[in-house]
Amino acid sequence: MDWDKLRIFHAVADAGSLTHAGDVLHLSQSAVSRQIRALEDSLNATLFHRHARGLILTEQGELLFDATKSMTKRLDAASARIRDSEEEVFGELKVTTTIGFGTLWLAPRLKKLYEKYPDLNIDLMLEEKVLDLPMREADVAIRMKEPSQADLIRKRLMSVRMRLYTTQDHLNRHGPVNELRDLKNHRLICQNINSEQVGAGASFVQSLLGEGGQSLLYVNNYFGVLQAVLHDLGVGVLPDYVIQDFPELIRVLPEIESAEVPVFLAYPEELRQSKRISAFRDFVQEEIISHRKQLAKKGNP
Repeated sequence: MDWDKLRIFHAVADAGSLTHAGDVLHLSQSAVSRQIRALEDSLNATLFHRHARGLILTEQGELLFDATKSMTKRLDAASARIRDSEEEVFGELKVTTTIGFGTLWLAPRLKKLYEKYPDLNIDLMLEEKVLDLPMREADVAIRMKEPSQADLIRKRLMSVRMRLYTTQDHLNRHGPVNELRDLKNHRLICQNINSEQVGAGASFVQSLLGEGGQSLLYVNNYFGVLQAVLHDLGVGVLPDYVIQDFPELIRVLPEIESAEVPVFLAYPEELRQSKRISAFRDFVQEEIISHRKQLAKKGNP
């Protein structure tokens, strides 16, 4: 099968338009159309339904597009390995992690990484969905549970616990929280137990909701929970790593917390020798050590 025709087919399927694919490939629409017809003839199959609003893949086209997507990701992986210098760190690094960890812990620290490696470009993808690292949806992941995908190198970075935090202004207006039943006098800010999150966090919230009676504010990520707490809306369920960067938060009911949540860094086996991966991994580990030291100085376990 002709590689050039497959490349053009992939661009057309991705764009859904001969014109847009031609713009990407720097080819005329007629040239793209001829290549697609030639590929269909060689396969004796129709790959696209032609409509006034664009092109839609046929069943056979979907099968071929799945194959070209896999090929493209594998080629990207090979290209990334080839580009990695033995002595320099440069190029794009796709990093995926949760919205909470990415916005509250990782992103504020990336300045140090850029200062050390100015030619490194981070594509930070924040979402709760677990991306497929072997298929190159991302290069490296930081997740709140051990990755289950095969062919991954994984390293446990630290542990996190969900705890209860609020502000002094909120306590001044609504009273102290000395016992679990006192939460009924305060709005509880947390993720919905049915939302996509780690099991320990959901179980902790469920135990708090078991008390009943309190006003609730659900937010689908910890960044939103934090903003609500900082604006004196109530008592929030937050991961303990926020303490260093937000000293105005006050922990309440210190005897109550979630089960331990392990934090893992993972990347594909094929990127073992990547200098970009090594630089990012070492940076994260150094920042975690610094984070722990800062918390120890302040007396926070």
